[in-house]
Amino acid sequence: MSTVRQGDTIKVHYTGTLDDGTQFDSSAGREPLEFTVGAGQMIAGFDEAVGGMQLGAVKTTKIAAAEAYGTHSAEMVFEVPTSRIPDGMDPRVGQQLRMQSGQGQPMNVVVTAVGDDAITLDGNHELAGKDLTFEIQVVELNGRAA
Repeated sequence: MSTVRQGDTIKVHYTGTLDDGTQFDSSAGREPLEFTVGAGQMIAGFDEAVGGMQLGAVKTTKIAAAEAYGTHSAEMVFEVPTSRIPDGMDPRVGQQLRMQSGQGQPMNVVVTAVGDDAITLDGNHELAGKDLTFEIQVVELNGRAA
């Protein structure tokens, strides 16, 4: 039976959970996720986890934060003076915003605090600093279905 290797195009069904059992994502009820192994399309730990799996196999794997979305970086949490907030904008805690980084790159941030003089934004990925557990099933390998 064929096994998954670097460069293979595969389709998987998956369910991702946090340490407390909370499900954060799943392909259930959707098309399977398709990607090329080792092409940088997936978090490093997921790419590594599918290596060596056989078509049709199911595997549960825990991926450390460093191999997932990285550790939570205090440098990605910053304040913006309310004087720089566009007119008509009413930021609320938990609100997701899109802005430009200092280098002009688009970035997603979450409002974590709103004060009279400033708002606090967090540019970390929502899963940064969290270990992730995935149940993965390989349903197609290089065009061959399980």
